[in-house]
Amino acid sequence: MTDSFSDKSIQEERAAFEAAKLNMPDRSERPEGEIETLRKAWQNPTGWRALTIVNNNYVGCWYVGTALLFFVLAGILALLIRLQLALPLNDFLGQETYNQIFTMHGTVMMFLFAVPAVEAAGVLLLPQMVAARDLPFPRLSAFAFWAYLIGGLVFFMSLFWGVAPDGGWFMYPPLTSYEFSPGQNADWWLLGIGFIEISAIAGAIEIIVGILKTRAPGMTLDKLPLFAWAMLVFAGMIIIGFPAVILSTILLELERAFHWPFFVAAYGGDPLLWQHLFWFFGHPEVYIIFLPAAGMLSMIIPVVAKTPLVGYRLIVFAMIATGFIAFGVWAHHMFTTGIPDVSVSFFSAASMAVAMPAGVQVFSWIATLMLAKKIEFSVPALFSIGAVIIFVMGGLTGVMVAMVPFDWQTHDTYFIVAHLHYVLIGGMVFPLFAAIYYWTPMASKNALSEKRGKWAFWFMFLGVHITFLVMHLSGLMGMPRRVYTYLPEQGLSAVNMIATIGAFTIGLGVAIVIIDLLQKFRFSKTPAGNVYGGGTMEWLPQGNYAARSSPLITSRDPLWTNPELAEETEKGQWFLPCSVSGRRETIVTSPIAAIPQYIVTIPGPSIWHWLAAIGTAGFFLSLTVKLVPLALAFAVLAIFSIWRWMWEIEGEPGPDVDIGGGLKLPVYATGLKNHGIWATWVLIVVLGMIFACALFAWFFLWGGRPDNWPPTGVTAPQILPLMVTGALMLASAFCVHLASANLPEKGQSAAKFILWQAAGIVLLICAFGSELFTRWHIDPSASSYGAMVYLMSFLNGQLVFATFLYGLFNIAAVYYGRFNKGRCVGQDCLVLLWTYLAAQALVSYALIGGFSGLTL
Repeated sequence: MTDSFSDKSIQEERAAFEAAKLNMPDRSERPEGEIETLRKAWQNPTGWRALTIVNNNYVGCWYVGTALLFFVLAGILALLIRLQLALPLNDFLGQETYNQIFTMHGTVMMFLFAVPAVEAAGVLLLPQMVAARDLPFPRLSAFAFWAYLIGGLVFFMSLFWGVAPDGGWFMYPPLTSYEFSPGQNADWWLLGIGFIEISAIAGAIEIIVGILKTRAPGMTLDKLPLFAWAMLVFAGMIIIGFPAVILSTILLELERAFHWPFFVAAYGGDPLLWQHLFWFFGHPEVYIIFLPAAGMLSMIIPVVAKTPLVGYRLIVFAMIATGFIAFGVWAHHMFTTGIPDVSVSFFSAASMAVAMPAGVQVFSWIATLMLAKKIEFSVPALFSIGAVIIFVMGGLTGVMVAMVPFDWQTHDTYFIVAHLHYVLIGGMVFPLFAAIYYWTPMASKNALSEKRGKWAFWFMFLGVHITFLVMHLSGLMGMPRRVYTYLPEQGLSAVNMIATIGAFTIGLGVAIVIIDLLQKFRFSKTPAGNVYGGGTMEWLPQGNYAARSSPLITSRDPLWTNPELAEETEKGQWFLPCSVSGRRETIVTSPIAAIPQYIVTIPGPSIWHWLAAIGTAGFFLSLTVKLVPLALAFAVLAIFSIWRWMWEIEGEPGPDVDIGGGLKLPVYATGLKNHGIWATWVLIVVLGMIFACALFAWFFLWGGRPDNWPPTGVTAPQILPLMVTGALMLASAFCVHLASANLPEKGQSAAKFILWQAAGIVLLICAFGSELFTRWHIDPSASSYGAMVYLMSFLNGQLVFATFLYGLFNIAAVYYGRFNKGRCVGQDCLVLLWTYLAAQALVSYALIGGFSGLTL
């Protein structure tokens, strides 16, 4: 588009925005029927088609509810564990059954409850907090939910089929490799958890783009609610940390399925590689879970104290610092594995340092409560204060185990179990329950019962200390983790019986909350509202379209600053008070200053993301039970559904529209202003982290035997064929760039575009075929070197397949007039992905060829 707002510089955009601000709020009479147009655009289907709803207020509630279901299921498993350990030499559970139950307890709590619960809270709360109509990719968050629900339930059902994973939630090889775990148990963990992590990454991409690009006008980063800041750091940590566990699950599944020996020492592998990759994700996961919960407390405590939070900027810096330092503590779990003393010293110091930013937040909460004239001890207040107490106690024992000599004594004892549960319950569970009581009136017709909530709090608070305080003692007395029984003469009977009583006390408290939710929670067009007097944007009057209009944000607590804001917003006196196109829309803003840039059309309910989730879950689960033909059928369903889903989401250029105050915005944008381009860059970071972890694995295994890499008798791929392969890959990327340059104008011939795009696809296939030819003589099952060489092809091949399909999709889209020179974001995203693929492939060729040259 020419002479459009989207073509203007940020300075021109800012000037137009400043001029519009002078005319707001617009107190003139709104056109008759405007609100009905908005309601019609956001109307949801009924009957069975309600399953296709994508609104964040519905999907978020389903998401939170499902996470709570898995919390209850994992809690039941915990009670079974405590019953088994209540008495010495108890035969309530057999050894194999116990192994499956404690593995599933940890796995479900960490992968199916903790991370999904806070991500679900983000899906539910963030659009309302930043006064957006919805998340920018609502079908993506709905897809992530359905994949999580279907896959999670089937994964949990493996317990009833006797094939549940039994190697611990950490799945250490060689115990879980094909030699010692030949059954399907480990495969359920690897493939089941693998796609659940993909679901988490999809949610993280949605959250990052939503926070940075769809905030209310004027909501600069220094006015961003602290829960949004926490979710932004949380999503960034997922993008950096979760690729490590995705790669580690790929390595172990390839080892189990094809005997590629990444972790088998006899063939050059190393079991410690798994620990490095897993804990690079696993220890930051504690902070991934904690930060959103801390953000919840930072939102609730000021409302409890009826005063602004002390140290807003310090808390933001503390959250960011936690995100950085957390990735420097993964070997905290490996002090007893024999890693070098220098590494031990570094990770010990980092483990202590990460406590400092957490301390900043705790002192901020305490200071805020101290400034309160009067604290009303409501249920959110009780759970918030209880969370601080329990978390601080867990943090103190965390500093203790950061001391290497102490860790040597308590490693793999129940002292660590107690520490872990204090941190996770205080740092995540109690804040989540505070949030449930605080934010339920936002979505439900009824607030939850204060009386029941207080009973639940005291049962849970006392139960935590009864269970886990004595568990420190049992650990110091020498009780090891992961054992299904113990001897009477060890003197552990009393502490274990006390811990069991405490566990059932916690269970009673949780049961009260669940009963309260089942009786009180009801979706309603008129929810209970701002029961506790919050000052942030989620307490504006809400419909399916969220707030009626998007207000100008001038403070961190706008409802406290301007008590009339809710009424003004509901009357449509602020920006975008209607649907300008008759479809679902929201404002896209600049990432720092939140200056409006364009209006994006948001996809509505659809069956395609739902079928894509079924296909994705079915594909992974069918592979788990080795039903390859069924897995292929589900893959076809997933690919077709995603293709059909993508067919509907590209916006269309049109005339600029007035969103209020005389501010006119385009309905389409390209380049870095477009939110789809931002999502693609985040996805590239994920892919880059997976590849970076693969490079780490290469150098780690090479470092273990540098004089035998490649092994004697194995000829490495030669440099010249790899150079030819690299040239083909670069040529394919060049052709796709030329295809983009030859996108036709609307209504013109697409022949040049199709020719160049098809040439790029053909060259891509030739390049990958040539890549496989350069290493056809290497047996990947004979050595870790061969396995790593083929791992590079595996990672490249996945991207080749994805870009091949995407390239064909764009040819079809251009041919049928869906894409053109002015409507090109889909092709721009493909170019970015293709360019990344070429760069990754070239690095892998240089790595393999470079080592080949060193051995000549």
